[in-house]
Parts: sequence; C-alpha cells; structure tokens
Amino acid sequence: MTANSTPYGLIDIGANLTHESFRGDLPQVLQRAREAGVRRLIVTGADEQGSEQAAQLAATRPDLFSTCGIHPHHAKDCHADTMDKLRALLAEHPIVAVGETGLDFYRDFSPRPVQEEWFVKHLQLASEQGLPVFLHERDAHAQFAAILAEHIAELSNVVVHCFTGDAAALTHYLEMGCYVGITGWICDERRGAHLLELVAEIPDDRLMLETDSPYLLPRDLKPKPRSRRNEPANLPHVLEAVAAARNQSARHVARETTRNAERFFRLAIR
Repeated sequence: MTANSTPYGLIDIGANLTHESFRGDLPQVLQRAREAGVRRLIVTGADEQGSEQAAQLAATRPDLFSTCGIHPHHAKDCHADTMDKLRALLAEHPIVAVGETGLDFYRDFSPRPVQEEWFVKHLQLASEQGLPVFLHERDAHAQFAAILAEHIAELSNVVVHCFTGDAAALTHYLEMGCYVGITGWICDERRGAHLLELVAEIPDDRLMLETDSPYLLPRDLKPKPRSRRNEPANLPHVLEAVAAARNQSARHVARETTRNAERFFRLAIR
C-alpha cells in the first residue's frame, strides 16, 4: 500500500516526538506522517520535562495532542511535588490522558514498590481529573492488573498501550474493559509472532494503533532507515500487519481504530 492510497485519517496514539532523535527534522517527520495517512498523533509524556515538552509541542499544531505522566522507568525520580506539577500542567494545557504510567518488571529501572506507588498516584490523578489513562505494562501483569482492578471503576477509560503480553493477560484486560494498543512489535517474528494470533481476539471497538516512535521500528519494514529510527509514517505498515492477522481489510481496521481513538481521547470527529 502506498502513502497516497492510505486516505484513512489514522491516529497514532503513542509517539514520543519530544525524543532527541526528532530534534533536527520534526517538521519533515510530521509531513511524512500526513502524507502516509496519519492525520492525528498523541505525543507521549513520560517524565516531568517530557510531559511539559509534549504539551507545548501539541499546542503548536491542531493535529497534535499530548499525555502527561511518569513512565515506570522514571518512578524513582518522582518526588513530593511530582503530582502537583502534573496537576498544574493539566490545568494549563488541553492534555488528553494521564500517562504514560504503569509497571515494568522487565527492566526494573525503578524499584518495584516505587513503581507501584506512583502507578496508584497516577490512577488517582486520572480519576480526579476525569481523564483516561495511557498505561505501560511489561512482565508485570499480575500486580498491574491487581492495582488496576482496585481503581478501574473510578476511571473514564483505560488503554494498555504497546501490548506485548500473552493470551491470559489480554483476556484479563479485555474483561476489565480496557482498550489495547498494538505497535510494530507484531511485525517482529522473533518476539511478536504470538500477537498475530492474539490480535484477532481484540474486539473492533477495543483496538487502537501506535508506533511508539522512535522505538519499535517494524522489523519487516523494507527498506529500513539507516538510523533505525521509527516514525509515525510507518503506522500504515502496522495497520497492514494487524489487518492481515485479523482477516479484515486495512480500510476496516483503519476506520474502527480511528473511531476508537476519537472516542477514547475525546477528539473531534473528522
């Protein structure tokens, strides 16, 4: 599928556009995304500074939106004023979700009890603000799900972004009413082959797409950029992989995932 034949108005629900790798050519990156059919993007906030930068970037363009939160990798850097700073940021900018937050027991860059503490604080902030949450979970399903279950009744919407888990985790998240974000991980025959089967189990009204740029460049993308940097223009490649695995047309998956993102993040319907 060529860029010109992708008039879907796709929404990339997770793009780390404040990453330093985009510093030199972000306007070109955004232009390529638009030419590829990616019409709107959610810029991920993953720490205090990054959340502020994401909000400031989103304010410069009508096709950009942002989240604000502290990734579990950075939970160890949180302090007594962290939630107040995020709350102030939410008051100043039309941010569409709280996060990225959650648990990562694969890297363990922050102590697990610290991750859990700040995950709960984010869920409480989202409940207080009436905002959806943008969640990260890796190798932490049991504790992540237990914490989420205690708070989910108070949350407006939940997406488990960049889902890479197993069938049991997927079933659990769907039973709790979560949305599920799929990335180019599904294009990796080494790590993501199981997703080719699991993605078909996600209902049409719970599926969303993302690149997680600049990370997770689709392994089967050809030609690959020399930099190995992923970018939102590659979202149609993820779309094609997801549609094929679901035995659905790319147009159908594009339409449904766009509707889901509009509903989840309360974006204007276009």
